[in-house]
Amino acid sequence: MNLAMLTNKRVNPSMLSRRDLLTQAGCGFGSLALTTMLSEQGLLASSARASSTLASKQPHFAARAKNVIFLFMYGGPSHVDLFDYKPALEKYAGKSVGDHVDTKGSRSNGGLFPSPYKFQQHGQSGHWVSDRYPHLSRVIDHTAMLRGVYGHSISHAPALFEVNTGMIRTGFPSLGSWVNYGLGTENQDLPGFVVMYDYRGGPIGGAPNWGAGFLPGAYQGTPVRSKGTPILNLNRPDQVGQVQQRELLDFAGKMNRNHQRNHPAESALEARIQSFELAYRMQAAAPGSLDLEDETDATKKLYGIEKGNPGEYFGTQCLMARRLVERGVRFVQLYSGGGHGDNNWDAHGNITGNHNKHCAATDQPMAGLIQDLDQRGLLDETLVVWGGEFGRTPHKQGGSGRDHHPFGFTMWMAGGGIKGGTSYGETDEVGYHAAVDRTSMHDVHATILHLMGIDHERLTYRFSGRDFRLTDVAGDVIHKVIV
Repeated sequence: MNLAMLTNKRVNPSMLSRRDLLTQAGCGFGSLALTTMLSEQGLLASSARASSTLASKQPHFAARAKNVIFLFMYGGPSHVDLFDYKPALEKYAGKSVGDHVDTKGSRSNGGLFPSPYKFQQHGQSGHWVSDRYPHLSRVIDHTAMLRGVYGHSISHAPALFEVNTGMIRTGFPSLGSWVNYGLGTENQDLPGFVVMYDYRGGPIGGAPNWGAGFLPGAYQGTPVRSKGTPILNLNRPDQVGQVQQRELLDFAGKMNRNHQRNHPAESALEARIQSFELAYRMQAAAPGSLDLEDETDATKKLYGIEKGNPGEYFGTQCLMARRLVERGVRFVQLYSGGGHGDNNWDAHGNITGNHNKHCAATDQPMAGLIQDLDQRGLLDETLVVWGGEFGRTPHKQGGSGRDHHPFGFTMWMAGGGIKGGTSYGETDEVGYHAAVDRTSMHDVHATILHLMGIDHERLTYRFSGRDFRLTDVAGDVIHKVIV
């Protein structure tokens, strides 16, 4: 139930019990504090007025980045077909992968499979890039390649959870939620954490990928659509006036004050009312933030937003992401690929057909995003992260596909304090195992937090008798890729 649906019921506040309000207030807008607005009206106790859940907080030290845009290639993009050039795959084509590396944990053992794509070095950095990314190759010097990343699950859902939460099990706070918890929001009218998943469907595992876990619900991600109505059921029904809507929220604040007086440790009611308040504020702020009508044709073209362009949809997501970080949203996550099969990057049967489609849909938008951020002076303060839940096998599966591969794959970062043109980590000769400067997801997360001015060992939350952190009891900042 969301704000619009609740107000449409013409509810008489005096007839609502606390249980009724909790039941009817369960919406998915994760966040801004009701305390900010209600305190101005004297509806909250002084302790509540003193702090807002998502009030902006000081970092532990000077931050290199203010915002993050995470470009998530759902399904598992193939590192050996995009950024990790392996001539040995041609040399040993068709030979058993087990003859060259330890394949323990693998689900398939087909013959080694050379990439169907051509690789070339680009820029002053000499980064190897597949011919599937001609636009991205022109801005590749902005990136730092992490070619020795590894994960702990060969299945989509736990691998997704690991990239998004640091754990292969569900129930833990997402990276965006931790950033929100650590830094708060820069814009009291917009969520601090926005997620845009693919129009073809969300990733396996669903909302826990951007959930708050055991953190207060105020820190969860807010789903936004880049096709159709951006935020469903946000706007107030025509028959409900602003005064009536405000009265309902004020009444909820009074109930919250009364309940908190008797149950100071309980936060569920407050978090749900905060969702209402965010929705109320977003009714004015969100449409302008997500409306691309005031963007120039040249800017839209830069992102590939042209009828018939394969990058039109993802380009719209990327441009919306730029507009959101420009307005103070801390963390924006975009998903390329949705649903199942070849609707995402999960190329079991035909690597060429699958990656041709998804590379064409993301190449120009990602390059356009980096260029646009750079031209606007925003790249230095915006960290762009690219990756999927794992890579794909250097050996063949089926006719011409590749299987899931968490043992060694590539991610990259750009902007926000990153030393462009650098590289860290390597896989072995055939691209199977992370072999040199192995990089765990805890290392990746520690580095992202560090760039945001957060010490990953100090960002903790006490739950179930212990202090939890995003990086658990591990994680090292990758200083070699930082300016």
